Amino acid sequence: GAVVAVTGDGTNDAPALNHAQVGLSMGTGTSVAKEASDITLLDDSFNSIGTAVMWGRSLYKNIQRFIVFQLTINFVALLIVLLGSIVGTELPLTVTQMLWVNLIMDTFAALALASIPPSESVMNDKPRRSTDFIISKAMQHNIFGVGTLFLVVLMAMIYYFTNADGGMTVQRLTIFFTFFVMLQFWNLFNARVFGTTDSAFKGLTKSYGMELIVLAILGGQFLIVQFGGAVFRTEPLDWHSGRKESVFYEQDIKTPFPLRALSCISFQKQNRDEKKRN
Repeated sequence: GAVVAVTGDGTNDAPALNHAQVGLSMGTGTSVAKEASDITLLDDSFNSIGTAVMWGRSLYKNIQRFIVFQLTINFVALLIVLLGSIVGTELPLTVTQMLWVNLIMDTFAALALASIPPSESVMNDKPRRSTDFIISKAMQHNIFGVGTLFLVVLMAMIYYFTNADGGMTVQRLTIFFTFFVMLQFWNLFNARVFGTTDSAFKGLTKSYGMELIVLAILGGQFLIVQFGGAVFRTEPLDWHSGRKESVFYEQDIKTPFPLRALSCISFQKQNRDEKKRN
């Protein structure tokens, strides 16, 4: 069950290089040895083997991070659209909005997570079996755990906006769409350090691809909200409108949070009772 790696540079080493799981030939070796091997060390240095392992493990980690980020968004977006239609509210996310979410999920996320430089810390990890599934148990827990948390928060927003005065307006749908994108934006930083104990912002200044993607997402979301109009079903937002629609906004900002939450629930209940009497 062990993985065997063989090094060689001569013609007589070709059979061993060919039958081993990993055949390593030297750059100064014969052409027969190079053709029979899997990897050729151009500098004839065994240190290059460690560097290649580090790059391979780091690339594998980056692929896992991309999968975590992508499946989390898929899980949340699918259930939001499904549950939103079951509840009977207006479609939470339109087709054009989903296209923007998919652009973040696929293209931008792939560029951002692929630009993470290799780390020497991956050399401390235990070797994995070649038959191991790429989605580990830790990834499954992260996908369903974070996805469920996002789903609960977003469904609470839909419930609140639907039962508030005026119902689900375009402005409230715009706030919901922006909040959904910002959740995924925040999750991108979490996915970036998945599998480590590092801070989400560690080494961010050294990852220029990540910085550009962050600016592109923020800039694109601002343009869509402010100028998307009927195409993206958005209305321009400002800070005041965002606070006004917040569940925790009251004229008396000194009111403690529990009292504000209870007053909000009581206010909604009174409105429903009045509508039934009318």
